[in-house]
Amino acid sequence: MTSRRHLLAASAAALLIPAASRAQAPDWKRIRVGVEGNYPPFSRLGPDGKLAGFDIDIAMALCQKMGAECVLVQQEWDGMMPALAARKFDMIVASMTISEERRKAADFSDPYYDVPSRWVAKAGRFRNHDPASLKGARIIVLRNSPRAKHVAEQYKESSVLLVNKETDVYLELAAGRGDIGFGSAVVSSEAFLKKPEGQGFAQVGAPVRLDGGGGGVGIAFRKGENVLREKVNAALKAIKADGTYKRLADRYFDFDVSGGT
Repeated sequence: MTSRRHLLAASAAALLIPAASRAQAPDWKRIRVGVEGNYPPFSRLGPDGKLAGFDIDIAMALCQKMGAECVLVQQEWDGMMPALAARKFDMIVASMTISEERRKAADFSDPYYDVPSRWVAKAGRFRNHDPASLKGARIIVLRNSPRAKHVAEQYKESSVLLVNKETDVYLELAAGRGDIGFGSAVVSSEAFLKKPEGQGFAQVGAPVRLDGGGGGVGIAFRKGENVLREKVNAALKAIKADGTYKRLADRYFDFDVSGGT
């Protein structure tokens, strides 16, 4: 009798395990989204304390298409990946370039935009941005970024000032703490060159598409979070097909940022 009870108990427990697993699986009706808030025009914190920008609009549009509640979680850039791993949020929508190095730590959606990089310096200071032209110059670039990796690998005869935020590239440049900045073509234009503090500065040379960048900017997920990633990819295709993506992009850009996708 005892062994039979044990067998029945074990069988009942085995039946309960799949049900428990199903109950614990997220239904993704509430999605926490990691955003930065200090990277205009992609994300910024307005005077009213509300987050706004292209990244924010895309996150909200994707959640709406998926029928999910979107909860925005503001996070400093350097802590994005650790916070994702620690489950502070479920995905990152923060203009994160897809790179092979980042793919080791996270999975990515299809690209949701792609813009080139640009060099910026005092007007007339540099004619070009090749390594020989920048020998001895101090380059300002965002730390832990594909651009920083590119500078470290290609500009070995230049010194480097690493900053914590993309907008800090231009703050430091304007303050004279570096000779040339390397950042997003959009951010350098919209957040610096079109502002009073950007007077006397100009973009140097041609736009740069980084080798090994992985093909644009994507949404990051914890490794193996395939259900959510597939939902987001389907929603991204849907907002591009129904015109929502273009309507949102037109609020911020006068050129195609989709990268042709």
